Amino acid sequence: GVEVVATGRLTTYPGQSKYQIVIEALEPAGIGALMALLEERRKTLAAEGLFDEGRKKPLPYLPRVIGVVTSPTGAVIRDILHRLTDRFPVRVLVWPVRVQGDTAAAEVAAAIHGFNALSPAGPIPRPDVVIVARGGGSLEDLWSFNEEIVVRAAAESAIPLISAVGHETDWTLIDQAADRRAPTPTAAAEIAVPVRSELLAAVDTLAARHRGATGRLIETARRDLLAAARALPRADDLLAIPRRTVDDLGSRLGRGLIANARTHRVAFERSAARLSVSGLKRFVGQGRERVANLDARRRQAFLVLSQRRRAEMTATARRLRPEPIVERLAGERRRLADAGSTSERSLRLLIAQKRDRVAALDQLLRSLSYRSVLARGYALVRAGDRPVHSAAEVGAGATLDIEFHDGRVSAETTSGTPARKPSRKPPVPPGTQGSLF
Repeated sequence: GVEVVATGRLTTYPGQSKYQIVIEALEPAGIGALMALLEERRKTLAAEGLFDEGRKKPLPYLPRVIGVVTSPTGAVIRDILHRLTDRFPVRVLVWPVRVQGDTAAAEVAAAIHGFNALSPAGPIPRPDVVIVARGGGSLEDLWSFNEEIVVRAAAESAIPLISAVGHETDWTLIDQAADRRAPTPTAAAEIAVPVRSELLAAVDTLAARHRGATGRLIETARRDLLAAARALPRADDLLAIPRRTVDDLGSRLGRGLIANARTHRVAFERSAARLSVSGLKRFVGQGRERVANLDARRRQAFLVLSQRRRAEMTATARRLRPEPIVERLAGERRRLADAGSTSERSLRLLIAQKRDRVAALDQLLRSLSYRSVLARGYALVRAGDRPVHSAAEVGAGATLDIEFHDGRVSAETTSGTPARKPSRKPPVPPGTQGSLF
């Protein structure tokens, strides 16, 4: 499919109407010349390191402002704005440029430099990510995005840049210099922002789990505190035994004094007959003194015993103060508060890690699945177990298997050229750049 200009010697065969050309030089012409120029420019810029993966910047996960460099009148800007509104509405700054023509390359490069020159704290906020977009077209239509000035502007951009030029099969040099290449402008909007509803659902789920875990932790601590409180003895139980002992000793002391007085009275009555009146009076006086002394001693002993028991009960009551229990409850509250804050920080870290993992897996799935192409209205045509690339490969009466995004159908051709077996192409090693020729 490459147009070339061949230079050589032409010979004829007399009488046979046959011609033969011996080619001495061969060079591209038309599209072929553009392809040669494109390949030469690609090699030059690649040698400078503009396409190295190590210099590409990661895209922000939740950009607040998105800058779009595209035509303000085409369907591209409407598709981007519509997709951003559906997924995650953010502020969009549009830098209008021509995307085709002699001045298109200079305008696109100036727009990229202009976004980078904005101050983050200025009246017009600096974008967190820039999308350079254009619809599909021929090689000549997309040539502005192969110009060196555009490629260098994309490589020098301090703001992460997404290129969305043409359709999925269209490749330009800005795609290799950009930090991320999107197959279509709509896909660029999907790459720039996540789905807000999915993020809210994930956050709600994690918040519910956090509330449940915190509630269970608090309930467990409350049950432990109640169990510890029930295990403490009551003050009445501690004082019951000493109180009964004091009461018993008091009653025994009173009965003993009465019994002792009765015994001495009986002995006195027995001896009264043998004593004289004076001796009896003297004895009675002495007895009264002894009784008075005994009564005073009884009162003193009872007072001392009561004071001792009162002091013991006071000391016991002091040991049963509520302050230690209050201090222990305050310590448990502080530990519960620390556990809650630690759990919240852990959950926030887990949310961030899961969010990054989900975004990476989603992007990998979209980049590897051919079904995303089918979902945009394309179809995959097979003849037998091999894909059909052109109408020349299908003859009349051939049975085709057509796969859409929502199922498969079978079809039979009614016209066409006889099918010929395509030549097998050598496999291309994975991870290498195929030849542009």
